[in-house]
Amino acid sequence: MTLAGIKTAVEWLVSVAPDPDACRWEWERNPLGVTLLPAGRSWDVLILPGELGRAALDVLRRLPGGPGPVLADFGDSRVGFFVPPGTASRWLGTGVRGAGPGTWIVVPYPGRATGGVRWLVVPDGSGTLTDPAVLELAMHEAAAIAAASAAGGPREGEGRKP
Repeated sequence: MTLAGIKTAVEWLVSVAPDPDACRWEWERNPLGVTLLPAGRSWDVLILPGELGRAALDVLRRLPGGPGPVLADFGDSRVGFFVPPGTASRWLGTGVRGAGPGTWIVVPYPGRATGGVRWLVVPDGSGTLTDPAVLELAMHEAAAIAAASAAGGPREGEGRKP
Protein backbone atom coordinates (compact mmCIF):
# COMPACT_ATOMS: atom_id res chain seq x y z
CA MET A 1 0.00 0.00 0.00
CA THR A 2 1.32 3.44 -0.91
CA LEU A 3 1.84 6.23 1.60
CA ALA A 4 -1.01 8.17 -0.03
CA GLY A 5 -3.25 5.09 0.22
CA ILE A 6 -2.42 4.68 3.91
CA LYS A 7 -3.18 8.35 4.57
CA THR A 8 -6.54 8.04 2.78
CA ALA A 9 -7.37 4.90 4.78
CA VAL A 10 -6.41 6.59 8.05
CA GLU A 11 -8.59 9.61 7.27
CA TRP A 12 -11.55 7.38 6.41
CA LEU A 13 -11.17 5.38 9.62
CA VAL A 14 -10.66 8.35 11.97
CA SER A 15 -13.70 10.10 10.47
CA VAL A 16 -15.87 7.97 12.79
CA ALA A 17 -13.83 8.71 15.92
CA PRO A 18 -15.32 11.11 18.46
CA ASP A 19 -11.90 12.84 18.49
CA PRO A 20 -9.95 12.12 15.28
CA ASP A 21 -6.79 13.82 16.60
CA ALA A 22 -6.83 11.63 19.73
CA CYS A 23 -7.27 8.59 17.51
CA ARG A 24 -4.23 9.52 15.42
CA TRP A 25 -2.25 10.21 18.60
CA GLU A 26 -3.19 6.79 19.99
CA TRP A 27 -2.05 5.05 16.81
CA GLU A 28 1.26 6.90 16.88
CA ARG A 29 2.04 6.31 20.55
CA ASN A 30 0.36 3.04 21.45
CA PRO A 31 3.05 0.33 21.33
CA LEU A 32 0.45 -2.14 20.04
CA GLY A 33 -0.42 0.16 17.11
CA VAL A 34 -4.18 -0.10 17.71
CA THR A 35 -7.04 2.16 18.74
CA LEU A 36 -10.74 1.72 19.47
CA LEU A 37 -13.27 2.99 16.93
CA PRO A 38 -17.07 3.01 17.17
CA ALA A 39 -19.03 0.78 14.84
CA GLY A 40 -22.43 1.82 13.50
CA ARG A 41 -21.56 5.20 12.04
CA SER A 42 -19.94 4.59 8.66
CA TRP A 43 -19.82 0.81 8.95
CA ASP A 44 -20.80 -2.20 11.01
CA VAL A 45 -18.61 -5.27 11.39
CA LEU A 46 -19.79 -8.86 10.95
CA ILE A 47 -17.49 -11.17 12.90
CA LEU A 48 -17.24 -14.76 11.66
CA PRO A 49 -15.47 -17.78 13.12
CA GLY A 50 -11.93 -17.80 11.73
CA GLU A 51 -12.05 -20.80 9.42
CA LEU A 52 -15.35 -19.77 7.84
CA GLY A 53 -14.26 -16.13 7.63
CA ARG A 54 -10.98 -16.93 5.87
CA ALA A 55 -12.75 -19.28 3.44
CA ALA A 56 -15.45 -16.68 2.71
CA LEU A 57 -12.72 -14.08 2.13
CA ASP A 58 -11.10 -16.42 -0.41
CA VAL A 59 -14.43 -16.64 -2.24
CA LEU A 60 -14.95 -12.85 -2.13
CA ARG A 61 -11.47 -12.19 -3.52
CA ARG A 62 -12.41 -14.12 -6.67
CA LEU A 63 -15.47 -11.94 -7.31
CA PRO A 64 -15.48 -8.66 -9.23
CA GLY A 65 -15.02 -5.80 -6.80
CA GLY A 66 -13.86 -8.09 -4.00
CA PRO A 67 -14.41 -7.39 -0.31
CA GLY A 68 -14.23 -4.18 1.67
CA PRO A 69 -11.95 -3.93 4.72
CA VAL A 70 -11.41 -7.15 6.67
CA LEU A 71 -9.76 -7.67 10.07
CA ALA A 72 -8.45 -10.81 11.75
CA ASP A 73 -7.76 -11.18 15.45
CA PHE A 74 -4.70 -12.74 17.05
CA GLY A 75 -4.55 -16.39 16.06
CA ASP A 76 -7.13 -15.89 13.29
CA SER A 77 -9.92 -17.21 15.51
CA ARG A 78 -12.26 -14.49 14.24
CA VAL A 79 -12.49 -12.50 11.00
CA GLY A 80 -14.40 -9.20 10.79
CA PHE A 81 -15.93 -7.87 7.57
CA PHE A 82 -16.78 -4.15 7.34
CA VAL A 83 -20.35 -3.91 6.04
CA PRO A 84 -22.87 -1.04 5.65
CA PRO A 85 -24.25 0.52 8.83
CA GLY A 86 -27.42 -1.16 10.06
CA THR A 87 -26.35 -4.62 8.88
CA ALA A 88 -25.43 -5.89 12.35
CA SER A 89 -28.94 -5.27 13.72
CA ARG A 90 -30.57 -7.15 10.82
CA TRP A 91 -28.14 -10.06 10.56
CA LEU A 92 -29.20 -13.50 11.75
CA GLY A 93 -26.62 -16.25 11.52
CA THR A 94 -25.33 -18.99 13.74
CA GLY A 95 -21.86 -18.20 15.01
CA VAL A 96 -21.82 -14.72 13.44
CA ARG A 97 -21.61 -11.71 15.74
CA GLY A 98 -22.39 -8.17 14.74
CA ALA A 99 -20.78 -4.94 15.91
CA GLY A 100 -23.04 -1.96 15.28
CA PRO A 101 -24.15 1.16 17.15
CA GLY A 102 -22.96 1.18 20.75
CA THR A 103 -20.02 -1.15 20.12
CA TRP A 104 -16.34 -0.42 19.67
CA ILE A 105 -13.76 -2.44 17.80
CA VAL A 106 -10.00 -2.66 18.02
CA VAL A 107 -8.54 -1.25 14.80
CA PRO A 108 -4.85 -1.40 13.83
CA TYR A 109 -3.14 1.37 11.93
CA PRO A 110 -3.49 0.64 8.17
CA GLY A 111 -0.38 -0.94 6.69
CA ARG A 112 1.40 -1.48 10.02
CA ALA A 113 1.98 -4.92 11.53
CA THR A 114 0.76 -5.40 15.09
CA GLY A 115 1.01 -8.26 17.53
CA GLY A 116 -2.71 -8.87 17.55
CA VAL A 117 -5.46 -7.60 15.30
CA ARG A 118 -4.35 -7.12 11.70
CA TRP A 119 -5.79 -6.15 8.35
CA LEU A 120 -6.45 -8.95 5.87
CA VAL A 121 -7.88 -6.33 3.50
CA VAL A 122 -6.80 -2.75 4.29
CA PRO A 123 -9.44 -0.05 3.75
CA ASP A 124 -8.95 1.80 0.49
CA GLY A 125 -10.25 5.02 2.04
CA SER A 126 -13.09 5.39 -0.45
CA GLY A 127 -15.69 3.87 1.84
CA THR A 128 -15.86 0.53 0.00
CA LEU A 129 -17.66 -2.03 2.18
CA THR A 130 -18.53 -5.68 1.75
CA ASP A 131 -22.07 -6.23 0.46
CA PRO A 132 -23.80 -8.35 3.15
CA ALA A 133 -25.81 -10.34 0.58
CA VAL A 134 -22.62 -11.21 -1.31
CA LEU A 135 -20.90 -12.06 1.99
CA GLU A 136 -23.75 -14.42 2.84
CA LEU A 137 -23.42 -16.19 -0.52
CA ALA A 138 -19.63 -16.42 -0.02
CA MET A 139 -20.21 -17.97 3.42
CA HIS A 140 -22.55 -20.58 1.90
CA GLU A 141 -20.03 -21.40 -0.84
CA ALA A 142 -17.20 -21.62 1.70
CA ALA A 143 -19.25 -23.91 3.93
CA ALA A 144 -20.18 -26.13 0.96
CA ILE A 145 -16.53 -26.42 -0.09
CA ALA A 146 -15.53 -27.33 3.47
CA ALA A 147 -18.32 -29.91 3.73
CA ALA A 148 -17.37 -31.51 0.40
CA SER A 149 -13.72 -31.62 1.44
CA ALA A 150 -14.59 -33.20 4.80
CA ALA A 151 -16.74 -35.79 3.03
CA GLY A 152 -13.90 -36.69 0.68
CA GLY A 153 -15.53 -35.02 -2.31
CA PRO A 154 -13.77 -32.87 -4.86
CA ARG A 155 -12.26 -29.65 -3.64
CA GLU A 156 -12.88 -26.35 -5.31
CA GLY A 157 -11.76 -26.42 -8.92
CA GLU A 158 -11.25 -30.20 -9.07
CA GLY A 159 -14.59 -31.32 -10.44
CA ARG A 160 -15.81 -34.90 -10.37
CA LYS A 161 -13.96 -37.57 -12.29
CA PRO A 162 -15.87 -40.31 -14.10
